[in-house]
This record gives sequence, structure tokens and C-alpha cells, in this order.
Amino acid sequence: MTEYAVVDPTTNRLVRRFPTATDTEVDAAVDGAAEAFRSWRRRPVAERARFLAAVAGLQRERRHHLAAIITREMGKTTAEALGEVDLCADIHDYYAENAAAFTADRPLDVAEGSATVRTEPIGVLLGIMPWNYPYYQVARFAAPNIALGNTVLLKHAPSCPESAAAIVALFADAGLPEGVYTNLYATEAQVARIIGHPAVQGVSLTGSERAGRAVGELAGRAMKKTVLELGGSDPFIVLADADPERAADAAVVGRMGNAGQACTAAKRFVVLDEVYDAFVAAFVERVAALRVGDPGQEGTDLGPLSSEAAAQHVVGQVEDAVAHGATVLTGGGRPDREGAFVEPTVLTGVAPGTRAYREEIFGPVAVVHRVGSVDEAVALANDTPYGLGGVVFGADENAALAVGDRLDTGMVSVNAPSRTQADLPFGGVKASGVGRELGEYGMAEFVNRKLFRTP
Repeated sequence: MTEYAVVDPTTNRLVRRFPTATDTEVDAAVDGAAEAFRSWRRRPVAERARFLAAVAGLQRERRHHLAAIITREMGKTTAEALGEVDLCADIHDYYAENAAAFTADRPLDVAEGSATVRTEPIGVLLGIMPWNYPYYQVARFAAPNIALGNTVLLKHAPSCPESAAAIVALFADAGLPEGVYTNLYATEAQVARIIGHPAVQGVSLTGSERAGRAVGELAGRAMKKTVLELGGSDPFIVLADADPERAADAAVVGRMGNAGQACTAAKRFVVLDEVYDAFVAAFVERVAALRVGDPGQEGTDLGPLSSEAAAQHVVGQVEDAVAHGATVLTGGGRPDREGAFVEPTVLTGVAPGTRAYREEIFGPVAVVHRVGSVDEAVALANDTPYGLGGVVFGADENAALAVGDRLDTGMVSVNAPSRTQADLPFGGVKASGVGRELGEYGMAEFVNRKLFRTP
């Protein structure tokens, strides 16, 4: 049975339980979203946009309150939690400002007559969101679709019921009509029921590859449009001409942000021989200096992982790597304190076939590989079932871009760690999912491109 509860990972203590939805409540929510869609889709886009702008304003006003919730729920440091809230406000403002342009009629240059493509909403959508960015993941799905005229049912992670309720309060206080955005503390069985409901036209999931495959199968059987943003094992390639100190600075940010719990975090560091020793020395020095502690305290660099189970899983991946010959350069275990903490860790000599080589490590653990050529670096970088993002560092920007062009990923960042912002499209290939979010592409997935043709 799915249980919605806040368990503070700093102490591993239960804070509060939330009631799971009944089947009757789920059915009423779907019916309410379908009813709301009939009128919401007909409102002028400028009017829909004003609601998003109001949400952005409320997020900025309540940023400290909202940040404290996710620090308590999943251990995000206060600084990172505030940054997440601010990013969400930017996303809501972005779609408020650009929705009209993104949905404007587009005339076609055709051989005969005249033709126009109109962008229309498709109906009720189900969003299934994870715990690692409790506000951001919801914003990047819900904001463009609400602006477009779709209505949203949102099933959040079971460990994030308090932030889920806070989002509902934001929309309600902004004046959003009832049924346009509805939170559901739903079970897995109820999710399957929602996907199969005739009124539901699409499903967006951000989460694990396993969850993506399960939801994708259900949605495909029901002929529902999907966007799946799944895992990643992003490479960070350091070329021979790179500045190892600059690369190490970026590597710490790219790997250790959010305690390493990001799908786009750099997880595998692929370093050319010429700079390997200098990069590793600088990287290990910086990782070892990170301050692990209470995420609510100023000066903490890394808080706990999201749960005790998550911490045990990550340490298990490290132990498996060491058992098969890997070397721990710093970290490798658990701090002597209560809570779901894991030491920031750097591994070398990780062998193919081990868990740390093939699996996504969702925690503060970096795996460093030494390679002798660019071709070897690219081959290793692409030797993963995932294809979300990647980073290339090198003094010759054109050469770095050329290496990035050879990566089997949806996103590449050159000479900077991966980042997200409202106007940048987000998404991957291979087992990292299908579809895109954010930017103009975020409003191009759950749409009906309706053709109007006249003689």
C-alpha cells in the first residue's frame, strides 16, 4: 500500500502522515479535471498566463516557507531549496510571458490554397513526479500545459506530500479555477486506473527507468501520449588541453549538487592521460573539503540523501565497486551521525560489469576513469544505456564542441556543468526517456496541431 508521509532524512524520524486518496476521490478528480477543461481551454491565453504570473509572485513571496518544506522532506540544503523555488518562479513567469507567442497560429507555405496550423490543448493530463526536486519537476510539466489550456492531475512522490499540498495552495491562492490543477495522493493501482480513463489524454513521468517503462507500457496500451524524463549517467570529459583546476571546480558543482541526487548530475568523469593526475588531485581535494551536515544550517554543503533506503543503496554500489578492485580516494562510507548521510566519495578503477559502472549512482559518489585518447573517451562516455546529458571541458572550444557532437545524449554543456533554466529544452535519448520539457519545446508535447485549409 502506498503511504504518503514526511520522514525527515536528517534524523530519519516520521514527521507526518497524509491520507491516501480513495477510489471515489480519484474518480471525482478526473471528472472535475475533464469538466474544468471544457471551459479552461476556451479562456484567452493571456488570461491563463495571468494566473501563472500570480503563482510566480506568490512563490517569491513565500520562498523561505516553501524552501523549508523541501529541506524537511528530502534533505535539500536551504541555499539549494531557495534556488529551486526561485527557478520555479522563473518558469511560471517564462510561460506567462511567452505562451501567446508559442501558441500563435502558424501559416504554412503550401503549393495550393492556404493553410494554417493552430496549436490546441488535448485535455486532461496526468503528471507523475519524483522527490529530488519537489517543486521544479512539477513546474516544468504543469506551467506550460496550464498555459496551453490543458488541465492537470498531479501524483507526487509518496515522500513529498507536504510540498504537494503547498503547490495546491499556490494555485488556489492565485485564483486558478477548481479542477485545472488537482493533487492526488494516489496509489500505483490508482495511477493505472487514471491512465486508462477515457478523459485522460496524456501522461508525463519524471523518475526511474523502471517506472518509465511501466508507465510507458500502460500508456501505450491505452493509446495515450507520453513524455518520460528518466535516469542519467552523464559523462564529464576532461580533454588534454583543459585547465584541471577549472575542470575540478565545475566537477564538484556538477556532481555534488543536491547531494548528487540529480538525473543530470555528472556521474562519470572521463579524463585524458595528460591532465589525469592534476585533475584527480584537485577534484579529490575539493570533494574532501565539502561540509556534510544539517541541511538547514548555514555553511552546509551536503545534506542527507532523501531516505535511509537511498543511502544504503548508494553505499551498496560503492562496496560492490571496491569488492571488485576499485579504489576509494576519499569518502566511501557513512558519517558517524544519525540520518541518511553518505560521505562525498571519489572512486577510481571501477571495473566494467560492476554496479557502479553500469547503474546510475544517485548520491554523492564520483567515478573517475583514465583514458588515452579522445576516441577512447567518447567510447567510454557512450558505453551506458542512458543518454541524458554530458559535459566536455577543453581550452579549444571548437574541439570540445566536436567531442560533444559525438556523444549520444540529448544535451551537452561545454566548459560548464550542466544546468537547467526556463528557456532551455530538457530531455534525453536511449533509456533516459522520450520528449522534451522547458523552453518552447515544453509547450509542444501535449498539443493538437490542428490544420485549417482553404482553397
